[in-house]
Amino acid sequence: MSARPTVALLLSKDPVLERGGDVELSRLLMTLAADTYAVTAICLSEQSGTVETDLVPGGLTLHRVRKPEVAPARLARRSLAGRRSLVHVRFDSPELRATIEAVHADVYLAEHSYMAESFLASRRGGVDRFAVNTHVSESLVWRATRGLLGRVEAPRLVRDELRVARAADAVSTFDAEEAREYRDRGVQSARWLDLTLPPGDEVDVASTPPRLVFLGTRDWPPNQEAFERAVALWPRIGAGIAGAELCVVGGASASAGPVELPPGVRDLGFVDDLHGFLATCRGMVAPISTGGGVRVKFLDAARIGLPVVGTPAAVGSLDAVYGLETCEDDDELVAAARRLLTEVDAAVADGARLHAITARRWQDRRPHEAVRSLLDDAMAASR
Repeated sequence: MSARPTVALLLSKDPVLERGGDVELSRLLMTLAADTYAVTAICLSEQSGTVETDLVPGGLTLHRVRKPEVAPARLARRSLAGRRSLVHVRFDSPELRATIEAVHADVYLAEHSYMAESFLASRRGGVDRFAVNTHVSESLVWRATRGLLGRVEAPRLVRDELRVARAADAVSTFDAEEAREYRDRGVQSARWLDLTLPPGDEVDVASTPPRLVFLGTRDWPPNQEAFERAVALWPRIGAGIAGAELCVVGGASASAGPVELPPGVRDLGFVDDLHGFLATCRGMVAPISTGGGVRVKFLDAARIGLPVVGTPAAVGSLDAVYGLETCEDDDELVAAARRLLTEVDAAVADGARLHAITARRWQDRRPHEAVRSLLDDAMAASR
């Protein structure tokens, strides 16, 4: 029997040491790739060296490269000289290039567009097979959260992301609209990578108290923005509902100022047993205004049958997969959240449907085939 083809993932974060939605999805992608490919990974980390891990079936060799320090003046000079965005310059380093050149694989997969820069600048660029999974366009976040600098950088980020996509043998996105935009600009390999998480133990929604949860690490600016919106809407959501509460789970923002919490809102930070806590909630509220990529918080809820009240930005292209009705404005968010708190039978039905769809997709191996197709297309692309 011939050996399986090999894929090396290029990661901006250490999948062993770090947490977060993008890390969770990268770990999922590695697991799915291991179904048909031998998987290794190169990551930026606070540590260096090579370790063996059990992140995927059969084990994973993880090559750690120390993440370059942020040096604003130096980044600005390199950005101007190379006519590239600050983000893409930030993730191009000699150490990362050298590690990529030392690790052989049949195909290399960059997780986030900016992680392609060191590959393209290495001796493997333009020679070895290469794919990119964009996650989310950084231009969306910079434009919405970085003021004047964000508005200046956003078109430069779009230009860099398009350049990377055109250099790749295959491109995937976590948003169907983003994939269409790439194809409209000539990147015909771009496709929506419609990943969903494996089903977990289903929440007994019928036994839960009138408790909603907001889930997200608030160092990510869109999550901080959504947290503030959820807190502002809570007095309307919980009005007149005995015992109603909103629990906020996830790390606080290190840069944002304090937010006064109204009665019924508790900020729990990180919890030791996330699934155990979610099993005590009636549903999740996700009033995201700035969104893109895969919506991990929604998928975390769907996999255990926890109902979700979300905006289009919170759900993205997954609304078609799960047949969801999203909330366009504050009034719709308030009404939908109050429905979960007051109509237990409706909440039970919503959660059961989410769990059933998740289980059926996993049984049908839809996520597995999506990843296999991306890598196979990169391998088969003509140059």
